[in-house]
Amino acid sequence: MAEKRSAVGRWSDRLAVEAEPGLTTAQLMLTNHDLKPVEAERRTWGAWNFVGFWIADSFNINTWMISSSMMVNGLSWWQSWLCVWIGYAISACFICLTGRIGAIYHIGFPVASRSSFGIWGSLWPVLNRAAMACIWYGVQAYIGGHCVYLMIRSIWKAWDRETIPNTFSPTSGTTTADFVSFFIFWLCSLPAIWFPVHKIRHLFTVKAYFVPSAAIAFMIWAIVRAGDIGPIIRQPSSLKGSDLAWEFVKGIMSSIANFATLIVNDPDFTRYARKPKDALWSQLFTIPTGFAITSLIGILVSSCSFTIYGEAVWDPLDLLEKFLDDGNSAERFGVFVISFAFSLAQLGTNIAANSVSAGADLTALLPRWINIRRGGYICAAVGLAMNPWTLLTSNNQFTTYLSAYSVFLSSIAGVIICDYYIVRRGYLEVKELYDERKTGPYYYTWGIHWRAYAAYIAGILINVVGFAGAVGRKVPIGATYIYNVNFFAGFLVSGGVYWLLCHFFPIPAVSDKWMEVGGRFEDLRAAYDSDSATGSGHENYVDPMAGKPYKLGADDSKIV
Repeated sequence: MAEKRSAVGRWSDRLAVEAEPGLTTAQLMLTNHDLKPVEAERRTWGAWNFVGFWIADSFNINTWMISSSMMVNGLSWWQSWLCVWIGYAISACFICLTGRIGAIYHIGFPVASRSSFGIWGSLWPVLNRAAMACIWYGVQAYIGGHCVYLMIRSIWKAWDRETIPNTFSPTSGTTTADFVSFFIFWLCSLPAIWFPVHKIRHLFTVKAYFVPSAAIAFMIWAIVRAGDIGPIIRQPSSLKGSDLAWEFVKGIMSSIANFATLIVNDPDFTRYARKPKDALWSQLFTIPTGFAITSLIGILVSSCSFTIYGEAVWDPLDLLEKFLDDGNSAERFGVFVISFAFSLAQLGTNIAANSVSAGADLTALLPRWINIRRGGYICAAVGLAMNPWTLLTSNNQFTTYLSAYSVFLSSIAGVIICDYYIVRRGYLEVKELYDERKTGPYYYTWGIHWRAYAAYIAGILINVVGFAGAVGRKVPIGATYIYNVNFFAGFLVSGGVYWLLCHFFPIPAVSDKWMEVGGRFEDLRAAYDSDSATGSGHENYVDPMAGKPYKLGADDSKIV
């Protein structure tokens, strides 16, 4: 038995990732190289890198089709486009609010959430985000596989799902040709996961130039084939009065809901910013502009498709497939180039929204053995193993559950933003975010902050009845109206409850004035000093319930 334990221990040490010396066993479950604040050498993202990042992220299949459901539900093209502008402008504001935490203190979402949810309590929000990212990685990769299918078929028209022998069940949601195409996309995506986050910015720069150019070329091609911009662009709204108003609100909220996950984990990218302002204006203006332009191109191309085929084809990949069926060799080359651009778009979106995010979150769950790179590969493996095509079948409501569930991340955002901007007024004691001792200001009760969880649950409860309605249950009309503004409801309720609880039950390490001290810390080591190991590092700490100040030994600022 001793030899067996020794072998397990040796394998455990071999699998362990890079960590600084001197950490306690508990600290090894709180930090590694990827979780520590980013040092100056890795802060390589400038303002234009964030511009390229968001331009690259905006040009993808989902954004292309975002206006389709709004127009199908009765809005005119300009009303749906206005919803996209407003929704993503609001999302950009939330992105900048959470992103500033990373840009100032150079920490990611898993570590930033410790100040509000507690050292160990933060693991639940992190697990939520990681699970969502792994599931969506598989779904986005399967869509990328459709791009690969078109690329192969542009070269060999015999690559046809209708003629290639199918080894999958007719009700499975996929075919042999589609699965092989998906696997090729999945396999070719693996090298992109290898690169560290501060270097992957070059992928987004390439995508920011190539993909928009291909999308514009696709739009021009569709207009030329149709002879005009089509009838959809001249179609008025079919709604009036309150029906129109509520559909407009739902259109705005659907745009925000698509961004709920990125709102929460933007610090995972802004922590690499050279300066805080590099992650402010670049994100604030690029996000609504990039997503609105992509949406407009999707509207115009779909309108042209109505003239060409007698029906609106909202999915650009389905339209390219129609172009391929009746095109000559030159048009097949055009389909290949545009399909390649869309596959690059899906790759960039998957890396940005899912792989890096899941990697950072899984790192926080098991930091002794997982870093961002390993977490990214775990995410890819889960995305493959979950058979994502089963989620995209017409009779499966799971994507509805996922889309609806993502807005509950607003409760997490409400707590984190309220904690940073209102309760703490920008003050974080970074080294204490890696401190598992009971005397630490972020340890709270057994490492869990009950105030944050009470607020988080309150933000969920305000939406839970409407959520049931969104997935097919019969619910009161009032719950439906609340759910129509679901992100704001969850955000405001969770943030408001958190502020009230912190007001009546004060917490330590908060400032009585605005005080961001991100630029003051130079010691990035998480290991305890020799004197602090015995407890003297927290000798000024008192129970916050006693109403006395918490004074930091490393800073002369008075913290109330």
